[in-house]
Amino acid sequence: MRFTPRFAPLTADLSIGLRSVERAAAVVETLAPDGWTDARVEAWLDWADTLPTDRPALACDIRPTLAPTVLDGALSDWAARLTAWGRAVGVVEGSAEAQVFADDLVATVLLGLAAPAATLRDGARVHPVAGDPTRPTPDPAVLDLSDPADRTALTRAVEARRIADLAQASAEAATRALIAVADAVDRCEGPAADCADPARNPALARAMAAARRAGAPDADILRALGGDRPALPDPKARLAVRWTAYAEPSALIGQAADVAASAALSGDLILSFDAGDATAIADRSLAAACALNLPAIDALPGDSAATLEALTRLWTTALEIETACGFSADGPAARRRHAVRPIVIGLSGSVDAAVASGDHGFQSLAATAGLVAATSALASSEIAARLGPCDGWDASAPAALDALARRQDQLARLDDPLAARAADLCAEARTAMQKTGRHHATIGLLLDDPELDLRLGASAFSHVETFQTADGQIGRRLHACLAQGLDVETRVEAERWLLGRRTLEGAPGLNPERLRSLGFTDAELEAVEIALAQVDRLDDAFGPHVLDPGFVRDVLGIESDGGLLAQLGLSPAEIAEATADILGHADLSDWPGAPTALASLLAEPPATIAHQARAAIEPFSDVPDTSADVQPWTLTSSEAVALLAQAAAEGRRAIRLRPDPAPSGPLFTLPEVEPAPRRPSLETQEPEVRAVEKIVERIVERDRSRRKLPDRRKGYIQKAAVGGHKVYIHTGEYDDGELGEIFIDMHKEGAAFRSLMNNFAIAVSLGLQHGVPLDEFVDAFVFTRFEPAGRVTGNDSIGSATSILDYIFRELGVSYLGRQELANADAEPLDADGLGSGKADELVPAARFMSKGFARGAAPDNLVVLPFGRAREVDTKTASAANADACPACGDFTLQQRGAVRVCDACGASASMQG
Repeated sequence: MRFTPRFAPLTADLSIGLRSVERAAAVVETLAPDGWTDARVEAWLDWADTLPTDRPALACDIRPTLAPTVLDGALSDWAARLTAWGRAVGVVEGSAEAQVFADDLVATVLLGLAAPAATLRDGARVHPVAGDPTRPTPDPAVLDLSDPADRTALTRAVEARRIADLAQASAEAATRALIAVADAVDRCEGPAADCADPARNPALARAMAAARRAGAPDADILRALGGDRPALPDPKARLAVRWTAYAEPSALIGQAADVAASAALSGDLILSFDAGDATAIADRSLAAACALNLPAIDALPGDSAATLEALTRLWTTALEIETACGFSADGPAARRRHAVRPIVIGLSGSVDAAVASGDHGFQSLAATAGLVAATSALASSEIAARLGPCDGWDASAPAALDALARRQDQLARLDDPLAARAADLCAEARTAMQKTGRHHATIGLLLDDPELDLRLGASAFSHVETFQTADGQIGRRLHACLAQGLDVETRVEAERWLLGRRTLEGAPGLNPERLRSLGFTDAELEAVEIALAQVDRLDDAFGPHVLDPGFVRDVLGIESDGGLLAQLGLSPAEIAEATADILGHADLSDWPGAPTALASLLAEPPATIAHQARAAIEPFSDVPDTSADVQPWTLTSSEAVALLAQAAAEGRRAIRLRPDPAPSGPLFTLPEVEPAPRRPSLETQEPEVRAVEKIVERIVERDRSRRKLPDRRKGYIQKAAVGGHKVYIHTGEYDDGELGEIFIDMHKEGAAFRSLMNNFAIAVSLGLQHGVPLDEFVDAFVFTRFEPAGRVTGNDSIGSATSILDYIFRELGVSYLGRQELANADAEPLDADGLGSGKADELVPAARFMSKGFARGAAPDNLVVLPFGRAREVDTKTASAANADACPACGDFTLQQRGAVRVCDACGASASMQG
């Protein structure tokens, strides 16, 4: 191959600077072109991590002279390796030609014109230099659906895939449940023995029950209880096999159609209607690949056709070298790759190039694809003249020559200047192939590799594109290929249509005047206007983080947490219209201001335009288009058969169906049913006993809407000190005495800590008012451990606490739930008020328990609380339980005979029990 410097001189004005890029492990600094985004630089660094480092023996190390330190020298190492192997296999001749080849390779990457696909760092390969004898070339993995054996093999493979998927899902569910068990122990702040005891740690008990329901064995649950955390199964561990099959369109009936539909529903079947296309599809996974950036090529000065020819020849040579020295996954794949030598030259940015060309964009794209295919075939024939054609060329030559003839005829019918040059190249390539053959069995032009597109700075076509500013910020704008044909005013209108006006002023159905009529003030409208610049959903601009909940509840009169706009009376149509005006439309298909030159393109959604671009390229590719046809997850087998038959009738070369993933949440609701009783055996069958009907279970449906507290509510205030830090607990109760809210006040703790505790109390109060049982909060927060902690003073029931939260929920558990096990203080003798330091036989005024202000004088001033009986110690030496009777006053069996009087040792009553 002969190379002359063409691309290296174009890098003279290229600006390269130091970049800081955040990677998985750390932030790294590297040199990269200034026009590259951070994501693009990171993608190149990921590619550099997989580069092989082998060199041929006795190789003369020729390194590129361009930017040797860019990407930490990865580009220089990559080009030097390909150049060394190119000289070893005889594709590149002489030091001067090798230097030009290496420099131009690096230049095309720096300019963004082309990029290589990722390669294996190690693996199997046929020796590229020695020419050692090899084992027979394996056949490609292609199934013939007309062969019963292949149909049976495909059916079994599909069943194995489904079993593997079910096992994967079950393993993930059980593993996550076991990790939750370990987390329940780790998050507990109490003693280690209590945290590991499901009887004392409710969260652990729930996690263990969930793990058992998920199918985890008890032995594994105990290991997780001890801290063993199983690793989540690798989602890539599923059978990563893509089946390639072919069938004549007329044969796609009966069992063959059923088997094909079953495999297609798994998302991994590529069905072709020609044996040669099926073989090319199967061999494509072995191919060395690269991508050419069509928009970047069009942006270069000079003759774009000549540039594209030179670029194609350069990268065809690079792919041939990579085919020779690259690695494969195993020996059979390496032998197949060495025999058929497939390559793929993807055309990245094809949609952008077609859209930028106007009404004849797809004809121009077809001419470009024809030029690349013909140039690559001609370069492959030149390599074959030196190294010989690929194995089996004699058998595949007629089909390849016929394909070139068809492409030449198709190019001759295109109304594009580039098509004439492409047709001439097809004629040259056909003549060369008849003379020397072709070194590559297939040359594909369609490539789906998002990582490769990212390294080129390309992306899937959309009317809106993201960009990175000079200071590293990410923004959105009208796609560059659409903006090229618009003047400034029209471009602004298009961006306003796509990105929205981001203001309520003039919005249909949701303008400030309507909102003011509903109760909004200038303060709320200003908050919404600020939020509109940042949100992606209109409801988020009216959410609780923007509007005060008190305003929503008290002014708007809305209690539920659903969409506020719908509750304000806006219809779904009005909300959709306002969303489109404020936040923008999905695309430009309905834009009334579309210019005539772009009207036909903008009328179609971006996905349709992308499909049309691939259809324009496919006739010039040896490998058919295998992009997935996305279908609903509810696709049935009969519907899949119909889609496959429709593709065959339309003359498509191949089809691949891909159902959407099923929703992860529950798709149906099952009623609770009792398990069926076991039928007793004849030996153990007992006489039938008529069952008496009774209610064994009551189903109570709780209303989870917010339960408002009365405006005038009762409660109490408890003052205490935890570790010397004062804490005031204010409670608010419903009329039935159930706790409905709490307030927590702390003094001299700093504004941040006090605010955090206040907001925590609000969160707990909202939970109580929405039906969360107080037991759940108590179980969750007792035994939490952080400072302040230690001795508690001022509370007769709580003597010590491990944290403020531990103290608060101990107090609430004792006072409202009667959970005396949470009390840990040695209280003084209690009287009727339960606060100690009193005598049991004293009358206590009711004002000690009742708020005079709350009662508003409704309770008489002389109301008192009667003393209650308090158990006394019984002298077992003088009293006999056998002779004790029940006391009619207190009910205790402590009524003893004391001379002529019967006295109760519990309450002391005696006067009325003589005789």
